[in-house]
Amino acid sequence: MIALAAIADLNGKWAGKLVMSDGQEYPLLYNFKVDGDKLTGTALTPEGDVDIKEGKTNGTDFSFTVSTSGIVIPHTGKFMGDSISVELDINGSKANSILKRPKQ
Repeated sequence: MIALAAIADLNGKWAGKLVMSDGQEYPLLYNFKVDGDKLTGTALTPEGDVDIKEGKTNGTDFSFTVSTSGIVIPHTGKFMGDSISVELDINGSKANSILKRPKQ
């Protein structure tokens, strides 16, 4: 039960930035909703907000996909209480970011 309570804290908005190997930066903004072991919500993309698909949670680990600009981007992450470590697989290139709750 403790793991379920912890992952429920994943609910809400999380923000960060992705720095690519070429130095380009992209803002990351997610709005997660956890229901048992199911993860839904939205992700901000260059095309606007898109739905999170195939979202799953397992303890403090989670995974989902986001589709933007014709590509599907798998995400894997670890919930660490006050932050989230997330890895994106963009056309075979892995990129990591730390997400925090945005200041209100």
